[in-house]
Amino acid sequence: MDKQEKVEVNLWEMKPLRIAKWETTEDGKVVVLVPKFKNQFLAKWILPYLAKPFFRIKLDDIGSAIWQQCDGATSVAAIAQSLKEKFGGSVEPVDERINKFLNHLERGDLLSVNRMETTTLHNN
Repeated sequence: MDKQEKVEVNLWEMKPLRIAKWETTEDGKVVVLVPKFKNQFLAKWILPYLAKPFFRIKLDDIGSAIWQQCDGATSVAAIAQSLKEKFGGSVEPVDERINKFLNHLERGDLLSVNRMETTTLHNN
C-alpha cells in the first residue's frame, strides 16, 4: 500500500510577510532593497566597499499597495478586497495579478508566505 500525500493550499487564506528591507518614496510608492550579495562571506567582505550595496526595485502603485499590506497578518483575500476598493476595475483580474506578484517576490526571497495547508492521505 502506497501512501500519497496531497497538499492543498488556498491562495486566499495565505498571509504574506515582507522579509526584505524597503523604503517609501515621497509619492507613496515602495522601493524594495535587495542586497547585491546574499553569500555571507561576500556580504561581509565586499558590501562595505560598495557605494550602493542594494539593488533598488521600484514598485508601481498596485505593487506598492500589495507590498505594504504584506504584514504576516493580512490575508490575500483582504489584500485583494482593498485593491478592488482602491483601484476598481483596473486591477482585474485581481486573483491572477496577486498570485503572479506574490510568487515572483517569494522566489526572490523578498517575501515569505504563511501557507494554510490541508493535508489528505490517499491509500492505493
